[in-house]
Amino acid sequence: MSQLRIAVLFGGRSGEHEVSVRSAASVMTALDRAKYEVTPVAIAKDGRWLPPAESAALLPAELRTGLSTETAVTLSPEPHRTSGVDVVFPVIHGTFGEDGTLQGLLELADVAYVGSGVLGSACGMDKDVMKRLFREAGLPTVDHIAIKRGEIDARWREGAERFGYPVFVKPANLGSSVGVAKASSDEELRAALADAAQYDRKVIVERGVTGREIEVSVLGNDQPEASPPGEIVPTEGFYDYEAKYVSDSAKLEIPARLTAEQTAEVRRLAVKAFQAVECRGLARVDSFLEASTGRFLLNEVNTMPGFTSISMYPKLWEAGGLPYPQLLDRLIELAIESHREKQATRYEK
Repeated sequence: MSQLRIAVLFGGRSGEHEVSVRSAASVMTALDRAKYEVTPVAIAKDGRWLPPAESAALLPAELRTGLSTETAVTLSPEPHRTSGVDVVFPVIHGTFGEDGTLQGLLELADVAYVGSGVLGSACGMDKDVMKRLFREAGLPTVDHIAIKRGEIDARWREGAERFGYPVFVKPANLGSSVGVAKASSDEELRAALADAAQYDRKVIVERGVTGREIEVSVLGNDQPEASPPGEIVPTEGFYDYEAKYVSDSAKLEIPARLTAEQTAEVRRLAVKAFQAVECRGLARVDSFLEASTGRFLLNEVNTMPGFTSISMYPKLWEAGGLPYPQLLDRLIELAIESHREKQATRYEK
């Protein structure tokens, strides 16, 4: 049986470039070389697409052996011009990778790719739109307001007036806790808004929730399945970029200490959230178990969650009986399934 040619895309122009490199390294380490010919394709911080040999140079030295760096990968928007690849695995987080823009290119290139399509990626990236879709589907979510960059001077205190302190401020279209801050005073709020607005033209201010952070990994296309839930227990502050990817300081409890009823409910909500946002392939769904009410509140859906060695998404599936290499196999199968389904669609009368 011939090997499937997998192009792993990583890097990108967003503030999550370094996270993407770490995630891609983990993915490429775990892909079975007996099944796959793996070609690295990096996108530099300035947006340049690097050839495989230059891309491999960004990865740890011990990983470069066994990668296909001589194969030329062409992703062309012109029909029948894409070559050198059977499935694209886009391990790119954040802007220009997880927001539907890259997925649009891959659709034009008519190639199978891992993860959600244009719509699911775009909706899953925009926290404001995502939460509105949750509410439309009747799902509980954290209260928020959205403020455009040009409105900050006039509306900066609106979130605090509506929710009281503390509040959380986030760029609407970014992930990995980049640009996210907790504000407990007017001074901190103004600083948080200014910082978040550097990363996106729209920011959200969320009501502060006291409770436990529960995460569920979802896998599938039309019939998605939920993993056992896990709990993030930050050692200090909140689960920020440093804790997620650098220090490994947060404690991950897998499975989360929940009752059978709570476990069933958070898994149900995760699948419903996945479907409400039109996700495909994979997503990590984050929720809060609010201390004052005992109810789950959906926080967000991550359509391309972290895949590093300490990331929650693969750890949850490992706890559910699906080891990392087999998880990657399944994601590739789902990508091929989605592509075949699209090929059955007529685009001409």
